[in-house]
Amino acid sequence: MSVDPIVIVGMGVEAPGGIETLPDFWSALAGGRELIGPFPRDRDWPLAELFALGRLDGWAPVRDAGGFLDGATEFDAQFFGITPREAVAMDPQQRVSMRVAWRALEHAGINPGALDGDPAGVFMGVSITEYGPRAAGVNEYSGYRGTGTALGAVAGRISHGLGLVGPSISVDTACASSLTAVHQAASAIRAGECDWALAGGVCVMGTPGAFYEFSKNNALATDGHCRSYAADPTGTLWGEGAGVIVLERESRAKALGHRIYGQLLGSRVNHNGAGAPIAVPSADAQRRLIEATVAAAGVSVDDIGLIEGHGTGTAVGDPLELAALAATYGNPDRSDAPLLGSVKSNAGHAQAASGMLGLIKVLLCGEHGTIAPSLWADRPATDIDWSATTLRLAAEATEWKPRPDGLRYAAVSSFGVAGTNAHAIVGLPVLEETNHG
Repeated sequence: MSVDPIVIVGMGVEAPGGIETLPDFWSALAGGRELIGPFPRDRDWPLAELFALGRLDGWAPVRDAGGFLDGATEFDAQFFGITPREAVAMDPQQRVSMRVAWRALEHAGINPGALDGDPAGVFMGVSITEYGPRAAGVNEYSGYRGTGTALGAVAGRISHGLGLVGPSISVDTACASSLTAVHQAASAIRAGECDWALAGGVCVMGTPGAFYEFSKNNALATDGHCRSYAADPTGTLWGEGAGVIVLERESRAKALGHRIYGQLLGSRVNHNGAGAPIAVPSADAQRRLIEATVAAAGVSVDDIGLIEGHGTGTAVGDPLELAALAATYGNPDRSDAPLLGSVKSNAGHAQAASGMLGLIKVLLCGEHGTIAPSLWADRPATDIDWSATTLRLAAEATEWKPRPDGLRYAAVSSFGVAGTNAHAIVGLPVLEETNHG
């Protein structure tokens, strides 16, 4: 364990169900609320065609359900010094990222308006976008399409809007993107590239293309729910979201009086390699990654009390992930049971932002000393022998006691359709008072 670890001193979130604050997010998680809602009607999506896909031979039905952001079409362009026309041309992921990053800074006690020239870094996991008209055309937004659709501009807009001059990198490792961004941000701080950084992930769907793809692949939830690690999953359910955290060295946080919500003890990223089709997860690769992350963190697997898994609710992904998690964290000789859950059961699969929503969930569980329940956990998956492992699903809100050293330990896992896996281990201090920021 590092003598001067990377710590998390602030966070901001935007989640389905109209959630824009940390207290609202925690209330939903602690209460076991599902945040799924109908498709948005203000995006000009071909909903009639979408809901009829199940009539096509070989296609699964698409229900009127997903984890959608209520405020994805809203943006205070003037506040961020952007003209209305340019704002409309910007991928909504850029807009949402800017306001969530602002909230994370305020939560950390940092004045976002006083950072011009600061060499801080920005690392953002981003999702593929199909927003707006094609750039190869003449329309009223021509001239803004280059920056408006560039994935690199998700991080770039944050840096530009705040005046940050450190590394600014958008990361696309599919659904592992936001944890990969956290790993890269921590690595940059350790390497001296920046003293502190913003790291996070965002997903706002420009089109419902992901629903088409998974309907054709018969991997989309046919009942409108994401049943992570459950015995009766029908597929994944797409969602949206954004989360940003503020990272710095512990010594810097203490010197500046920043409150520490967690220590990023270790993080690692790997790839499945060759073998199965690229979209198929690898239990062996995930197991190797977990072992490498635990070693980097300098902790014992028996210290981990909470695992925030990927939990896509698919017939392929969940069993393979469970096998890797049980093999590493489910030591049958443990006296206590590590609890497993997934925020996807609440809010759907937020793709590039999914790992960050899971990490913020873990941070809030640590802050409140309670492990939030994972939905659909009353009937666990039958793909593993639960009697051979101490791993258990977090079926109800559970008191989370710290270890003898005063920390609670948790792991966060994610993997992407392109074969990348990401894993992180955090230590969560007991906070003297709850911050409702």
